Amino acid sequence: MEAGGRERMSMSVVNIILILVVLVNGAFAVSFIRDLMAHRGETMKEPGNPFAMAVSSAVIFFLSTFGISDFAIGTALYRPLKWVEDKKLPGTLNTECVIPVAVMALAYISSIKVDMLTLVLCIAGQVAGAYIGPRFVAKMNVDLIKKFIAAGLLVAASMILMNKFGVYPSGGEETGLAGGKLALMTILSFVYGALNNVGIGSYALTMATVYAMGMNPGVAFPIMMGGCTFSVPVGSMQFIKFDIYSRKITLFTAIFGTMGVLVAAFIVKSVDVSVLQWIVAVVILYSALSIIAGFMKPAKQ
Repeated sequence: MEAGGRERMSMSVVNIILILVVLVNGAFAVSFIRDLMAHRGETMKEPGNPFAMAVSSAVIFFLSTFGISDFAIGTALYRPLKWVEDKKLPGTLNTECVIPVAVMALAYISSIKVDMLTLVLCIAGQVAGAYIGPRFVAKMNVDLIKKFIAAGLLVAASMILMNKFGVYPSGGEETGLAGGKLALMTILSFVYGALNNVGIGSYALTMATVYAMGMNPGVAFPIMMGGCTFSVPVGSMQFIKFDIYSRKITLFTAIFGTMGVLVAAFIVKSVDVSVLQWIVAVVILYSALSIIAGFMKPAKQ
């Protein structure tokens, strides 16, 4: 096939993916709005100062657009402020990011060149993993959820620090994978999609995997956001079904988190996040150690 033909086919696949992003996330929006209307008297009575939620949502997803995990920041913020109980935290971390991440995906998938087969298989793997996850979360006790949350925070902090100290590869020039590498990436995407549902964000893991496989660092963004924008709505609709999420936080992030994404993607476009990464890593580590310390305290008689 000639180069022009391949380019036209690639653009057609991109357009199909973008249409599917709108449809899948639109289905989540309908599900969320229905649930919101059914519980409209309860939503604003949930914990959390509206002004603080608006500001924090915008900041969290502004930073998320540059690759800093919204799962990790949200966990570090929501637990000490007691905005959501631990049982509902994994579901909330998923539902809150659906609309902002959809906006990210629409901005990045069409602007960065990535091999379509690699992108599609990574998306399919994450969706499959995300579909089965909420069923297990709904049956978990709070202590087990706390352990997963602590593990997720430690993973996120470790990934940031490993990147800062140059421990894992910085990537290569490839925009796609083939053969065994592609199969492994698909399997890992399935695992990352499932981990999303227990509060372990897939951004840092996906980025590290892309780098380790010698791919161009820029390719990490459409793969991360493409995977999340299909997998997270699928899992989130299950969290809505099982009623294990915060409606209030999800509502505020759908509005103000999206504003943060738009500012980052179309106004600021690039920012030096090096110092912020150090600060976020320290906050995340502190939060993880606080959870672990709680398990180490002797049980009250």
